[in-house]
Amino acid sequence: MRDDARQSGSTDDESAGEVLRIPAFRLFWGATTIRAFGSSIAGIAFQTLIVTVVAATPFQIGVLSALSVVPYLFLGLIIGALMDRWNRQRTLVLTSIGRAIVLVAIPVLLVLEALTFWSLAAVMLALGVLTLFAHSAEQPFLPHIVPRPALVSANARLGQSETIATTAGPALGGVLFNVLGAPLLFVLEAGIHAISALLQSRIRVVEAAPAARAQGRHIGHDIAEGMRFTYSHRTLRPLALSVHTWFLGNSIVATVFAVFVLRELGMPVWAFGVALAFGGVGGFLGAVIAPSIGARIGAGRAILSGRCLIVLPWASLAIVPLSAASSIALLLTLVSIAQFLYGLSMGIEDANDIAYRQAVAPGAIQGRMNATIRTTNRVVFFFGALGAGALATWLGYPISLGIAATIFLAAALIVAFSPLRNARHEDVQRPMS
Repeated sequence: MRDDARQSGSTDDESAGEVLRIPAFRLFWGATTIRAFGSSIAGIAFQTLIVTVVAATPFQIGVLSALSVVPYLFLGLIIGALMDRWNRQRTLVLTSIGRAIVLVAIPVLLVLEALTFWSLAAVMLALGVLTLFAHSAEQPFLPHIVPRPALVSANARLGQSETIATTAGPALGGVLFNVLGAPLLFVLEAGIHAISALLQSRIRVVEAAPAARAQGRHIGHDIAEGMRFTYSHRTLRPLALSVHTWFLGNSIVATVFAVFVLRELGMPVWAFGVALAFGGVGGFLGAVIAPSIGARIGAGRAILSGRCLIVLPWASLAIVPLSAASSIALLLTLVSIAQFLYGLSMGIEDANDIAYRQAVAPGAIQGRMNATIRTTNRVVFFFGALGAGALATWLGYPISLGIAATIFLAAALIVAFSPLRNARHEDVQRPMS
């Protein structure tokens, strides 16, 4: 890892302290943070356009939502394999520029009164593909600019920014939408991505050129090699299987939670917003303490603690007898605690999960390993969400949440009864080849 420290302009002493002292990471973090805020702000604008300008039907809204997953289903593994052969920094810069250009199309279409369902769908699909390229490059790129001992801290910093952006961004987006209007808001969003590209281009790092493919090999062989590595690895296999199971449980939660709370329990929208804010607080706190937890009890047990913690909120909402007759105070308290624990669990496990993946896999296979896990996660979530609606219709919301809690428990048990449980960040020895 001393080579990594030289590439990123950092030292082992720096990596043990504040990761933002590393110049390359500071630029990477800045670009990622402003882009996260921009995406959260734009999310409100997109939702408003879908409802007010395009006047999309429920079916069309479902199609637009699915477009965020479709690129992963068809291109995830291919792009992951390409990221092990392409320059990742250049990919990040080009995708930021590409997203800026695509976003500028929105105000142009609005001014020309040409924004329709199909043109908006084309924009969202293009953004989805570009985002897939960016996400596929980010995780394999980070170990090149941050020494291995600092990976947990680096991912925790990124998680903190992401949590703040997703918590404060929608409210800020609503204000800016009213003040600036949709055209100027999307121009602002395009400018944010342009700034992100500038920051990414200033990162000073040397990425080793990939080894030439052996004669007769093609990208399909690369994809298969990445899948074999991921699912045959002693600790990555249970990690991948656990996170796939987690995504199945989360697909149920994401589908039925809001409907259960707002429609079944009659919770006011303002109270629902307050409860979601507690989720942001929990996520931020979890990301803050994630490095110390990982250092103290090890990567495996930190991941396991997050997996176990997430069982509690959904099991509680399934067991506690709630109804529309329940008091607002009771509903607000229980739902806020549930959201806080939900966010806290993800904050703790995400930084340790991602950092362990980045450290344990050789640099030459990082893109394929991450793409294998990420793409399978999206496939599981996609079909899980489809089934969750039927599940809630047949069995009701509390039982559906109870099933989700059981699935989350299964994800924890996969870690508990595998070699991953005893894995520690400092035990990972990996060349950056």
